[in-house]
Amino acid sequence: MSRAFVNEEQAAALADLPVERHVSDQPNYVTAAGLAQLHARFAQLRAQHDEQVARGEQADKQRLADIDRDLRYFSQRLQSAQVVAPATSTERIQIGSWVTYADADSTEHKVQLVGEDQADTHGGLINWASPLGRALLGAGPGDEVLWKRPAGDQLIEVIAVEPE
Repeated sequence: MSRAFVNEEQAAALADLPVERHVSDQPNYVTAAGLAQLHARFAQLRAQHDEQVARGEQADKQRLADIDRDLRYFSQRLQSAQVVAPATSTERIQIGSWVTYADADSTEHKVQLVGEDQADTHGGLINWASPLGRALLGAGPGDEVLWKRPAGDQLIEVIAVEPE
């Protein structure tokens, strides 16, 4: 058998493997709700995995590989999760705090600082380690902080801090 043919077969087999999900180097701080979401997602993936395995030869091999990859990722995230105490301060922004801030146009925005896997910008859930999260963390009402953005830095003012 030609060596080129063997390499083609190996390349085709590798092409079917999903790319591993990157686990960030930052501490995996999570809110209690974020930890519950991680557990729920892991349980959902286990059920999908079991369903695919039960299908035997009818299983979707690519789907099973994707599920296995995601199970590895969420298993690592659960093992590294560090649940933070609920945010209780109205004076300083903590992970879990709801924050109202005003941008340069005086438009008010409301966000909650959460863990990486809980973040959902459309839902107002901001990763605590994102540029906005880092700018807000530790600030209080009336403070102006510098939000370092790719589109250009912006000075924002913290209007209010609410507990979880």
